[in-house]
Amino acid sequence: MLVRDVMISPVITVKPSTTVEEVARLFLDKKISAAPVLDDTGKIVGIVSEADLLHRVEAGTERQRSWWLQAFIQNDTLATEYVKAHGRKVSDVMTRTVIATAPDTPLHEVATSMEKNAIKRLPVLENGQLVGIVSRSNLLQAVASGRKLIEMTPSDQDIRERILSSLRKEPWAHTGLLNVTVSDGVVDLWGVAESKAERKAIRVAAEAAAGVRAVNDNLVTYSGGTWA
Repeated sequence: MLVRDVMISPVITVKPSTTVEEVARLFLDKKISAAPVLDDTGKIVGIVSEADLLHRVEAGTERQRSWWLQAFIQNDTLATEYVKAHGRKVSDVMTRTVIATAPDTPLHEVATSMEKNAIKRLPVLENGQLVGIVSRSNLLQAVASGRKLIEMTPSDQDIRERILSSLRKEPWAHTGLLNVTVSDGVVDLWGVAESKAERKAIRVAAEAAAGVRAVNDNLVTYSGGTWA
């Protein structure tokens, strides 16, 4: 699946001149947790999220540190935190470094980017213009509805080939010791797995193949001279 299959579009956006109070109301009214920030030309210049509004003087949640701990923190850091807590405009509190993606990006790459950068959402850009936004919840929706996206039920032969092809790509899978049969979407696994972990992974790979209705695990495990 690609980003365009799950992204939210159109996107609710704000301007750098939007006030913090207006953003807070927008988040509550629209039940969203972030919004891209666009300049007057429509170019994305940042993103503002609930996290940017976490430590605010209005709520009494600005960062509090003892005097001795503050002595070890650089003045620039303290000044930046002050702006975050007291700034009135989105331009004062927004995150300026924007990590974005494209409509044709595979979802596994999006998941990796979110994990690597510890972020919850990515703006979607096409030719430099904002066309959508994709979040962790959109990825979960893709997981929940993945089976519904299958337009045609593959043949038993197709299912078998998909399972074997998938396993051949995995370094842990000993496909020379494995056979797969499929009848009416029901998969039977035959042969030898060299560990319990490999046996479980083979079953999971079979269950993940499109069109599979059920999996019968007839494998035996041979490890350390012992059959199981």
